[in-house]
Amino acid sequence: MFEVGTRPSARPGLSAALAQLRGLGTATLGHITDFGFAHGIHPLFRPAKAVGVACTAHIPRVDGSAVHYALGVIEPGEVLVIDTTGETGRACVGGGVAYAAKRAGAAGIVVDGPATDWEELKEVGLPVWCRGITALTTHGLALEGAVQVPVRIGEAVVRPGDVVFADSDGVYFLVPEAVPAIVETLREREAREPGVRARLDAGEKLPDITGARAKLDALRRAGA
Repeated sequence: MFEVGTRPSARPGLSAALAQLRGLGTATLGHITDFGFAHGIHPLFRPAKAVGVACTAHIPRVDGSAVHYALGVIEPGEVLVIDTTGETGRACVGGGVAYAAKRAGAAGIVVDGPATDWEELKEVGLPVWCRGITALTTHGLALEGAVQVPVRIGEAVVRPGDVVFADSDGVYFLVPEAVPAIVETLREREAREPGVRARLDAGEKLPDITGARAKLDALRRAGA
């Protein structure tokens, strides 16, 4: 069985919000929440950056046909997000898929599994997040799969149209409605960093700036 879901309608103002998100980092978000990250999935090359809405594909382990189908419907600026049903030994993303995705205008690829054709992927230059490299590949059996349906990526559930926020440190997924608040929170937190560095340059110690020394000394005294 093969399924094609409905593409989500465009959300007014989302493009501007995504542009703001591109100037921020996932590592800053990692200080705030544990939920929404694609655990165990890393960029194949660094530096890496991709921010866009998800075009999803679900493949039944060895049948990669749905990935090819998705590349016929993906729109410029979208990120191809692939659920491999737990397949960790075979790649559905290689040089040909990455080249086709780049020609289609994709912002990047996130796959919950390995990739192949390392040298070709590097030459193509499209950002890819995956679980490593393998020489084994999936096959074009065209038996089953799905496109534009909810998928699971590194323990996170991703729906078509969700926002993919990926960079050199990791991948995070969020609903479009949450982007403005996330942007504001990350901006505020990243704005503190130059002040902390200035205080370190002035001779202050990190535990005094963060309050760690006072809190842990109080804990030590309480346990004495």
